[in-house]
Amino acid sequence: MARKETKYNKLFNSYKNRVYEYALYMLKNQMDAEDVTQEVFIKLWQRMNEVKTSKLGSWIMKTTRNLCIDYLRKRKTVINGEKKILQEKDKEEKTINLAAQFETKVVTEKVRAVISDLPELWRSVFVLYEIQNFKYREISEMLSVPVNSVKVYLFRARNKIREEILKNDKVEV
Repeated sequence: MARKETKYNKLFNSYKNRVYEYALYMLKNQMDAEDVTQEVFIKLWQRMNEVKTSKLGSWIMKTTRNLCIDYLRKRKTVINGEKKILQEKDKEEKTINLAAQFETKVVTEKVRAVISDLPELWRSVFVLYEIQNFKYREISEMLSVPVNSVKVYLFRARNKIREEILKNDKVEV
């Protein structure tokens, strides 16, 4: 039992921030991200002996992704309402901020909006690679897709982001 606790604590300390940050990025809600993080580590404790030690890291992130998808499905209609509220809130904030802060925020929000509108698999690959700094092979294991597919999804996500940002810039000018 003590060995299991030691192994669990090591995994918890290694992955707690990654799990939380990934969940927060996917769910855009601090409380839901905390819930997902907690659920992931409860599942880890329950199933730690069933999963190969060499695959535990991938299992943790894959479980995180699956739980995030479940949460998104549950609150899909709520998300649309929240987007409208956030868009209204952003409009109010934009009028208050200084010009430089305004531009930075607008660009950041555009990028986030474009990322959030990507197909789920593209978004997962993009976030895991670009934000969480996982390697292609790790992402492949987490998402159960071939490494080449990870590369293709990342390429497509980057192109779509670039395309949408350029399209938005042309419209605003």
